[in-house]
Amino acid sequence: MKLAWTLLGLVLLSGCQGLRLQPLMGVNTRLSTPGDDRSPSMARQGVVWIAPGPAGQHQVRWFDLASGMGGPLPGLNRPDAQPISVSVDAKGSRIALVRSLDGRTELLLYNRNLSSLRPLMLMPAGVPARVALSADGQQLAVQVSRGGRWEVEVMRVP
Repeated sequence: MKLAWTLLGLVLLSGCQGLRLQPLMGVNTRLSTPGDDRSPSMARQGVVWIAPGPAGQHQVRWFDLASGMGGPLPGLNRPDAQPISVSVDAKGSRIALVRSLDGRTELLLYNRNLSSLRPLMLMPAGVPARVALSADGQQLAVQVSRGGRWEVEVMRVP
């Protein structure tokens, strides 16, 4: 009986060690860029993140897992803008973005299928910092600064 309890204890303890994550080597080597990559967000078919661009400024990038290639995001990246946070829906069709442009911080929604970018207005006004888009692309959680206090707001995306 004592042996059974000891074995049960060992089994339970081994379950508490955590999972060992293995990198996807074929994918990771294609994603790697020297510099400061950040803010990854996964869709079913790909990943979006912020990475250094060719001229040193950061930009939002898309990598399609099925094709193993990066994809274009026409109209999203501007050389005079600094992306801060990015999130993608499960389909990979909508990308929410917080970026700094001309001394102001803005919240945007990009449609990959239409290559269209539109601003999202916060009411009451505030300074967005981080963004998370729901899997269906219909809701958005935003970390906002107002009056020196941080808040998290969830809103419906039109």
